[in-house]
Amino acid sequence: MFNWDDLITAFWAFFLILPLVSLIHQLGHWTMAKIMGGDSHLVIGSGKTFLTIGPISVKRIYIADSSCTYKGLKINNKLSHILVNSGGIIFNLSSMLILDLLIIFNIIPETTYFYQFGYFSVYYIFFALLPIQYSDNHVSDGLAIYKILRNIDPKDIVNK
Repeated sequence: MFNWDDLITAFWAFFLILPLVSLIHQLGHWTMAKIMGGDSHLVIGSGKTFLTIGPISVKRIYIADSSCTYKGLKINNKLSHILVNSGGIIFNLSSMLILDLLIIFNIIPETTYFYQFGYFSVYYIFFALLPIQYSDNHVSDGLAIYKILRNIDPKDIVNK
């Protein structure tokens, strides 16, 4: 049964943990683009810009949506574009595995919040891998990777 204590847990989950998982996902794309020598910009949320720090913009409705755009990769080949598009998945999976190892080795305790982090990470990984055209200007990571493998020019694939 859902009670008042669950509301506090839900608050933490949706206003802190989910945006953190989203940030980690987008940082994966951003980092891979930087490694490949490209310019990248990361946006967390939607609506008016609340805060901008370097290449990261946080919007007022920070719990809804996120994106990462990149251009000008100096290492510009099929593998580099696959790595940039899979960067979010790699970072979500890595952060989840690191957290699990910290719990397994009793460095941090098991808590509901860490379970939620794991569930949201799996959610992000699952939906990122599905080859879906979300809108006219937004494709999933899985569809972008599929198109790259099918030799579609990366410039013709809409960024995150």
